[in-house]
Amino acid sequence: MAPWTLAIEPGVLLGTLAIMGVAGYLHTVSGFGLGMIVMGAAGGLGVASVPVLAAVVSLVTLVNSAVALPGGWRGLGGRRVMALTMGIVPSIMVGVWVLSWLSATFATLLTLLLGTLVLYGGISIGLRPRPRLKESAAWTFAVSGALTGLCGGLFGVPGPPVIYHCYRQPLPLETIRLLLILCFAITSGVRTLFVASQGGLTADVWELALWSMPVVGLATWLGRRYPPPCSAAVMRQLAMLTLIGLGTVILLGGVLSVASG
Repeated sequence: MAPWTLAIEPGVLLGTLAIMGVAGYLHTVSGFGLGMIVMGAAGGLGVASVPVLAAVVSLVTLVNSAVALPGGWRGLGGRRVMALTMGIVPSIMVGVWVLSWLSATFATLLTLLLGTLVLYGGISIGLRPRPRLKESAAWTFAVSGALTGLCGGLFGVPGPPVIYHCYRQPLPLETIRLLLILCFAITSGVRTLFVASQGGLTADVWELALWSMPVVGLATWLGRRYPPPCSAAVMRQLAMLTLIGLGTVILLGGVLSVASG
């Protein structure tokens, strides 16, 4: 394969970069969505294998976080961040191992799990959990971090568990948004280091990531500088419908694959 040349059609590459841009913008203004949208849409297009896409998502999430977080991460609460980190780190390794095993032996099951996760992510965004009167104990952040790390290790998508848990806390929405972005940055950073130690950052990963990083960086800057004129509730509904649609399509594809096989 020639340097800097992906083994995918130019039209598919442009479509993938468009997906990256939309996902990066939505992630910046809402605090979630990048990984689930990219894995759902790009995975559905068959742009690359699930392990490659998951590694790319982790790398571009770091770019998104680097642009979105400066100046905003202070005051997120050391107790919350430490508890989330203690749950995330060990479970990421388990998730990456399970991904490697499934991609080698049960590819169709991996597709079904991805579709289920994306669909569940959309449904969980649609749920409007009533905030607690008192903030949850530290161990509950660790548990949600462990579930998030498992999802992040599998698909580079540290989404639904921590989103639902954070939105139940009696915290300002801006604090929740930044806490989620920081959580995803921790997950992506740890996953990238672990995958790199296993030799998983291949040429395919780096090439797609290097195409995607400038697009995600620009989309993130636009999200910070020019937030949408609609309300946060409308953004949640848009993200919900997008993820439910993507998850349903992936699941149907997996079911048809099982039926035809």
